[in-house]
Amino acid sequence: MAVISVKPALGVMLTALLSGAVLTGPLCAQETYPSRPIDVIVTFGPGGGADLMGRKFAQFAEPLLGVAMPVANISGASGNAGLTRLLTDAPDGHSVATLIALSVSAWAAGIGNHNPDEFAFVGMMQSSPSMLFVNKDSPFKTYKDVAEYAKANPGKLRCATSGYGTMDDITLKYLGTKGISIKNVPFGKPAERYASAVGGHTDLIYEEPGDVAQFLKSGDLRPIVVFDEARHDAFKDVESSKELGLEINDLPNFRTIAVAANTPADRIATLAAATEKVLATPEWKEFCESTYTCTPAKSPEEAKMIVKKFYETVRGYLEKFPTTAEEKASSKK
Repeated sequence: MAVISVKPALGVMLTALLSGAVLTGPLCAQETYPSRPIDVIVTFGPGGGADLMGRKFAQFAEPLLGVAMPVANISGASGNAGLTRLLTDAPDGHSVATLIALSVSAWAAGIGNHNPDEFAFVGMMQSSPSMLFVNKDSPFKTYKDVAEYAKANPGKLRCATSGYGTMDDITLKYLGTKGISIKNVPFGKPAERYASAVGGHTDLIYEEPGDVAQFLKSGDLRPIVVFDEARHDAFKDVESSKELGLEINDLPNFRTIAVAANTPADRIATLAAATEKVLATPEWKEFCESTYTCTPAKSPEEAKMIVKKFYETVRGYLEKFPTTAEEKASSKK
């Protein structure tokens, strides 16, 4: 019986397999990006400014990147629940998240264990100073009216805020050092916060104008002070904190789109290029103008510098106005 050797055939097969591996390996490493849908994690619940920004970003970026960009709201802990989800996803650019000033402020207060170096910021999408608003039936017409009443009635005025350890909380504590005692009433859901002020359940609300634009246009809310160096272009009759002698003018309410810091540099660049194009579209310009939030495009490096500076500024304030253990526990719910 003749014996047939399989060694040559096996050798040919192994050679072919190895050749295929050599050819396909680099191709896998150079996978076209994006190659599948990009998840957009909105780190707050529906109805707020972060939600609106995240959804508009997904809408305008989707045709630029050529893939679907489904949006999911993952709220909790001043945005930290959604950011934790971002960092547990693969750092491959197929997950992005809204990352806003409120969350950075919370880190500085010890609410959440993140820091700016964990993220790359592919787009500085919005920025706006915050303001104090009263409802249309409020007896207070100016900031002076509020200040005089608060001094005469410590703790009686109630201000709707987004939580403890936030810019809202810092500002109220700062005002307390001036004898203007206002009670912080935190709301986890933006819609509830707005409703509390519009309905008169709270006397004031600390917010940026864009988030309550519909109530400003309807006349249900009125601004009484803007926390900034100068008056707001859209509200020229509203005094700035600086002209009132209040030294708390450096807490802008910004919103970014972020990815994990260890995302490949080329993918960060792709996302950054897309966000810059989004900011340049007429549709985005119309959106940001309607929400008083327009800001120039920033590179990832510039955006990170802004976030880190803000983080250190908040830490400086919190050394003067620390967040109590009870407040931290409340904010983590």
